[in-house]
Amino acid sequence: MVLASDSARPFGSVVTAMVTPMTSDGMVNVEAGARLARWLVAQGCDGILVNGTTGEAPTTHSPEKAELVAAVVEAVGDQVAVVAGAGSNDTLHAARMATQAAEAGADGILIVTPYYSRPSQEGLVTHIEAVADAGGKPVMVYDVPSRTGIRIKTTAYERLAQHPLIVANKDATGDVAAAAALIENTGLAWYSGDDGLLLPFLAHGGAGIVSVVTHAVAPHFRRAVDAWDAGDHAAALAAMRQAIPAIQALNGDGMQAVMAKAAAEALGAIEGRWVRGPLIAASDEEAAAVRAALAASGCVGVNGLLT
Repeated sequence: MVLASDSARPFGSVVTAMVTPMTSDGMVNVEAGARLARWLVAQGCDGILVNGTTGEAPTTHSPEKAELVAAVVEAVGDQVAVVAGAGSNDTLHAARMATQAAEAGADGILIVTPYYSRPSQEGLVTHIEAVADAGGKPVMVYDVPSRTGIRIKTTAYERLAQHPLIVANKDATGDVAAAAALIENTGLAWYSGDDGLLLPFLAHGGAGIVSVVTHAVAPHFRRAVDAWDAGDHAAALAAMRQAIPAIQALNGDGMQAVMAKAAAEALGAIEGRWVRGPLIAASDEEAAAVRAALAASGCVGVNGLLT
């Protein structure tokens, strides 16, 4: 259900980069993924991203990815946009993932810059366009140099923006000033990839956010975006300030998938916080710290307010 009529926000405004629930023996729990997606939508998310980095895409396999996409589409695809990650440093592999995601019903494809191999800007453009063509669905590019080792330059963005399927960008560079110019020059819908930068990106013409912390504070982010759109910037700031303890807890050490699962478990949205190696599940001490941060942010779980 891509919001194609709203070119400014083709994938919604509050998009959760959803964790992939697992069982204690490390199997993907597809039914739990569908339940989590429904809960996130009920909390105020208007977009769901599956099989991204937070979804442990590097350690889940193609059949698992496709099955999860299909389950989430069935669960919430009539209400919100469902975007699927197709990230790899192997162009052919990424293209196959994009094709499989589209066949499974995804509304859009997230294409991260190839990691580790650090191709040229020409290589970046060629890779992203090839994956976009394979998926045949609207595309959100993902620029996250802290993880991939390379940043997309202005000239590459200007070329990518000419591709008919490339409609959005997830910006995790932290460079809001550069984003302002790129939004103006490319016309792409620009999403913050950093939880703490939602309001600065909105102030510079951004579309919204692709978020980890909305596993816990989706209502806060929903209020912030709605207040911003209504011109009530003080209310938007108040909502974001309330979310700060949770933002810090889930992002502070860079282990977003681990901490997001601890948060979702604390809220009763998933059972267990199991992950696949090389990630290690949050310890009881870490989980307690996450729970305390969620309580400080006034988070509401399946069974009510955390205390």
